[in-house]
Amino acid sequence: MTDLNLRLAQLKEDRNAVILAHVYQRAEVQDAADFVGDSLGLSQQAKKTDADVILFCGVHFMAETAAIVCPEKTVLMPDANAGCPMANMLTVRQLRAKKQEHPGAVVVCYVNSSAAVKAESDICCTSANAVEVVRSIEREKEVIFVPDASLGGYVGRMLDRPMILWPGYCPTHHRILAEDVLMLKQAHPAAKAAVHPECTEDVLALADFIGSTSAILDYCRQTDAPEFVVGTEIGVRHQLQQQNPDKVFYMIEQLADCPNMKLTTLEKMVWALEDMQPRVTVDQETAGRARQAIERMLAIPRTR
Repeated sequence: MTDLNLRLAQLKEDRNAVILAHVYQRAEVQDAADFVGDSLGLSQQAKKTDADVILFCGVHFMAETAAIVCPEKTVLMPDANAGCPMANMLTVRQLRAKKQEHPGAVVVCYVNSSAAVKAESDICCTSANAVEVVRSIEREKEVIFVPDASLGGYVGRMLDRPMILWPGYCPTHHRILAEDVLMLKQAHPAAKAAVHPECTEDVLALADFIGSTSAILDYCRQTDAPEFVVGTEIGVRHQLQQQNPDKVFYMIEQLADCPNMKLTTLEKMVWALEDMQPRVTVDQETAGRARQAIERMLAIPRTR
């Protein structure tokens, strides 16, 4: 164990802190965390932890979500600059205008969004439960799905349901191209292709399995195949290799590397707990409205 790891462990004990890390984080950050998971899993862990401090190793909207569901706790981010380009593709003003165009529609908000946008929404979702969330809405109601058009389009096709989509997207997943999938599948014919629903539709059409990062991890662990072509952010490779040491994984595109996720380092984690900064807070009025949308999501049983 390095000096940084030892210092981090001591600070965690002193602060009564828990460290949550997204699967897209650096390997050393994942290894230092108490819990590693996707957005939904980490939201659930944040909600039930008895720690006083949550050190959230992810991007800003994730730490905001933890602050919303745990208003009595101190939520820290190792780097306040770790934002999400997709979350910045939709403003509250734009969402309100879209709601006026479709009065009576139910707004389903992908968790990759700001707290203010969540507060204007009826229910949140993640890539792990988006299908279940939309399925829970009366079929006669219109659904506005924001901000990810790729995930919303996938959900609409899965449920054979029209969706009003906002034209947002994940730049990291959109760097994965169909030609990359085909090239790797041709080079490794025994491999199964597992991709994230934030990818474009032509990429999804080539997949053997489509699912959230947690679902991809489950699929690769449970499927009897020696090799996998994986189309999601490359940080997931660390968990894939740890959980499946005898299997081989080919990440579809090396450019599928989220620079914001990689801003977190062990040094910044130590500094955050030393200084108890940067702290992530959400104003009470916004948090209260956003919490309702998040709680509705968390109340829906999770399936894979």
